[in-house]
Amino acid sequence: MKKKDVKPAVEATLAVLGEALQDGRALNLHPMGKVKINREKKLASGRMFVARIRQNDTPAATQTDETTTVTKTTDTSDKAAAE
Repeated sequence: MKKKDVKPAVEATLAVLGEALQDGRALNLHPMGKVKINREKKLASGRMFVARIRQNDTPAATQTDETTTVTKTTDTSDKAAAE
């Protein structure tokens, strides 16, 4: 597919996911895993989220419990640009 056709769909998907995380909802994104906001910090330029991602065991996984902490910053100017 062409980039000009795919880009709006990807941006809309990311906007919906970002709004869900801002609302504090947990997301189940297969095969990535379940994403849940652990902490939130307000910054001058936006907010920073610390999220926990939990994946189920798969045959390729060597650990019994894979948990990763991810930080995401949301700049208010980025949100305005997305709209």
